[in-house]
Order: sequence, then structure tokens, then C-alpha cells
Amino acid sequence: MLGAVVGLGMMGAAASCWMGRAPPEPVAAPCSPAQVDPERLKAHVRTLSETFHPRDHQHPDNLERTAGYIAEALSRAGGRVSSEPYTTGGASYRNVIATFGPDSEERLVIGAHYDAAKGAPGADDNASGVAGLLELAVWLGEHPPPMRVDLVGYTLEEPPHFRRSTMGSKVHARGLREQGVKVRAMISIESIGYFSDDPDSQRYPVASLRLRYPTEGHFIAVVGRTDERALVDRVHQTLGTASELPAESLAAPRGLKGVDFSDHGSYWDEGYPAVMVTDTALFRNPHYHTPQDTWDTLDYARLAKVVRGVQCAVETLASPAAPGAR
Repeated sequence: MLGAVVGLGMMGAAASCWMGRAPPEPVAAPCSPAQVDPERLKAHVRTLSETFHPRDHQHPDNLERTAGYIAEALSRAGGRVSSEPYTTGGASYRNVIATFGPDSEERLVIGAHYDAAKGAPGADDNASGVAGLLELAVWLGEHPPPMRVDLVGYTLEEPPHFRRSTMGSKVHARGLREQGVKVRAMISIESIGYFSDDPDSQRYPVASLRLRYPTEGHFIAVVGRTDERALVDRVHQTLGTASELPAESLAAPRGLKGVDFSDHGSYWDEGYPAVMVTDTALFRNPHYHTPQDTWDTLDYARLAKVVRGVQCAVETLASPAAPGAR
């Protein structure tokens, strides 16, 4: 994750933003997310951040080993696994894709990048998101969705590829558009494992925001664009209800700094609706993009709750009516 997602974004209170804590409408139908084992999440995060470290663009061999680990886990969960290879800078990289459910006119895309910033083990950013993706695969394998759901592990999200055509999620989103694929919604799972109940553990760039938002870093956030507020609302509501965690949301113009600072921005570039689920990264986690972003700094009990919430969001968005998907 590359910046102040919620923190800087929330300066949009003066720029046609919508910021929400209480969901604005009731859930159409309750969902029943499965239990998620915190120990399995921990095992994935530890493997990704230790065994495959470093995972930056200068270590394509380690990124390939990571891709293989992800592909094996997705296949074991019952996904129909494929790769999206490409070459840049004389090296080969690939996105890993697992498909669940029947072929359908529309699909959902749920993604997380598996590379890490240079010098960082990347436990929160973004082994936590990948671990969540792998556990989501287990649930989808046991509860086949009524429409196609693609889980994607992206390569090369971090600098120097961020926002360039070589960013893994840009390669994937561009490919979908070129094929004429319809995407009902995309969810980017980005840094979801760091929480703190300590006073003043949640930071903001504007002091007055402390009057509106928690000063403790105990919540999960949903971030999207103003013109896709219905999707933000839907994911926010189901995520908060199913996860039993405090949930915050932000719908803001894309031009607001930080709002598009992850893989969901690549889908906006291709005209697809997308949101990000995040723990707010650098505005909470003091280890962001440092060698201290290690597996033992994360809260796996709460990370498991976030994954339960994402399960519920996927179940809701995959329903035939899917209100709020567009």
C-alpha cells in the first residue's frame, strides 16, 4: 500500500466526500460467514514474510516462489487456477488467478498484491491481504458462489511499478477490459492485520478529524469513490456486521490524495467499480514499509474477523439482486 488511504483521504470532508460509521440502509439478507482459523492466517503470513523474503521487484525468483505457493494453496482450496505472465525489465512476473463458481455474464474480482516494498518483510503490507485471500478461497471452495468469482494475487504493486503499466493489477484489469469482461465489483484487500487499542494509536493528517473518527486503531475501513457510494455502503455494512469489528468508510473523489493508493485504482482506470478494505496502513502501523513489518506484530484474531467480513461482502455482492453493486 502506497500512502495515506483513509487519513489523507478524509480531508475530503470539504470536497464532496461521504464518511460513514453507521450503515445507511439495512442488509437485504443476512449472511453466515464461516469461522476463520487465526493460526492458519498466521502460518501464511509467516511463510510469506520469512521464507519468501525479500519480495520486491529486484527479486523475481522469490516472487515466482511466492506465486507458486499462492497457486498451490488456491488449487488445494478447489479453485481453477491460471497464471497471467508478463515480462518487464528483462524479468518475468505473473499474477495468479483462481476461479470459483459457474461461468456467468458478470464476475466479482477480489485481489491482493503479494509483493512487498524494498527492504520490508511485508507482513501487514501485504502478506495479511494474501493470507485473507487464501482463506477466502477455502470458504469459496466449500460454499460455491452463484456467479463467477475470481481471486487474484497481484505482483508488482509497490514502487517503482505503482501506477505504471507494469503494475500487476493494471495488467489484469486492462486484460479484462480488452476481453470485454463485465465486472460487477472489485475488492482490493490491502493491509488488514494491524490493530491497536492504545490511545492515539490511530493518526490523521488533520487534528480536527480526531473529533469525528476513533483515536484508537481498532477499526477496519472501506474506501471508494463518491460516485460509487452504493458499493462502499454495501461492503462497509456487510463487513462491519459480519466481522463484529468497528468499521469506518470513506467515499471521496478520486482526485483526493490517497483514495486510489492500491490495486483498486487499476480497475477504476478501466471503468470498473472497485473498493479497498484496509487497516489504514501508515496512519496506524508504525512498521509500514520498514524491516519491522514482521509476522509477530499482527493481530490474527482480528485479522480472522476481517476475513469473515469479506466473506459476507462477497456473498452479498454475488447474490442475484446485489443491490449497491453499481
